[in-house]
Amino acid sequence: MAAPSQPHQATYDAIVIGAGIQGSFAAYHLAQRHRDTLLLEQFLLPHSRGSSHGQSRITRSAYSRAPYTCMMPDSFLLWQRLEAEAGTTLYRRTGLVVLGPVGNPELEGCRRSLGADQVLDANVLAWRFPGLRLQAGEVAMWDSTGGVLFADRALRAVQVGAAKGMGWGCPSPQPPPITIPTQDVFCRHGGTLQDGEKVLRIEPGAVLTVTTTAGVYQAPRLIIAAGAWTGALVAPLGLRLPLQPLRIDVCYWREKEPGSPRPSRASPCFMALGLSRAPHGIYGLPALEYPGLVKVCYHHGSPADPEERDQTSLGAPRPNVALLSSFISDYLPGLEPWPAVVETCLYTNTPDADFILDRHPKFSNIVIGAGFSGHGFKLAPVVGKLLCELSLGEEPSHSTAPFAITRFPSVLQAAL
Repeated sequence: MAAPSQPHQATYDAIVIGAGIQGSFAAYHLAQRHRDTLLLEQFLLPHSRGSSHGQSRITRSAYSRAPYTCMMPDSFLLWQRLEAEAGTTLYRRTGLVVLGPVGNPELEGCRRSLGADQVLDANVLAWRFPGLRLQAGEVAMWDSTGGVLFADRALRAVQVGAAKGMGWGCPSPQPPPITIPTQDVFCRHGGTLQDGEKVLRIEPGAVLTVTTTAGVYQAPRLIIAAGAWTGALVAPLGLRLPLQPLRIDVCYWREKEPGSPRPSRASPCFMALGLSRAPHGIYGLPALEYPGLVKVCYHHGSPADPEERDQTSLGAPRPNVALLSSFISDYLPGLEPWPAVVETCLYTNTPDADFILDRHPKFSNIVIGAGFSGHGFKLAPVVGKLLCELSLGEEPSHSTAPFAITRFPSVLQAAL
């Protein structure tokens, strides 16, 4: 029997904790800047324990908040760049319908970001998209840029290609759900990806030390983008961030009459905002993941410990599924009113649903990206760039003032 391997010990220009979509893009941008970068992931890849798994996410230009509206054009361009590098399709334009009560502030914000000429009344909506109904007193808007990001394909493109790059420093080989005909994009830019290594301790200093279950690493800069585990990682560093992990029901509903699979017949994505029955919003994607199953979800969930996310009681009530069932009956009558498949995902919410993108208030060489609140995937290329820029001491390419830690009172503890 071979002797036990010694813990890895190495020094890097930068360390990133968390190989979800945000951390992976942060590491990708650092590696593109020719920084010797280590990307650490506590689970073996690929996995479904966090917020970046699954096959699809919505992307869009429609946003009610100006900081995100300003970031989206850059995000679209960066997704296109990754598509070109990976040699695969990561985005399918389907368009997006945004609907809700006339005069709703969030809906009005989306209208301003799209332009008044994109408003659809009930008759136009029924003619263009007969499967989607409006109720009395509601209006819809059309976002022609909206569509579907192929999430698992995108995450794998920025991390690991299917054919090459599987040597030391890349994740454990796993059969990919989708073949990407390129080598590992991150490793190809000079990065090192270590999965199956849980971070045990972070020691701040001019040169930081990160101890994992398998190694000890040092670097002058650190980015923490660990999703629902971020709070536990930064607490020993004197921060009590107001992050709330939520367990989300991801529901798929069977079409009563499955539509034609031809791309020209693809239904749009949609978002429903400002509904009294669903104050956190409802969103849906066409039947692209499972044949004949449309993805419709409530943009909220129940508090969860990320370590015990899947430990739900058999037969436990799912009030959000019942809420969605009622919505389906009224707005999407072409779907069966009870889900055919229910999966789960994690959101990590901030109190205001805005991101945290900032340096640690005491340790400026520690940068934190957190609280993406269920709407961060589409913006991950820009978020990764901003985290990279912050860690290098550069002026961010977009203002990070709306995402400052200091907007939350009493997050910095008196003693470490």
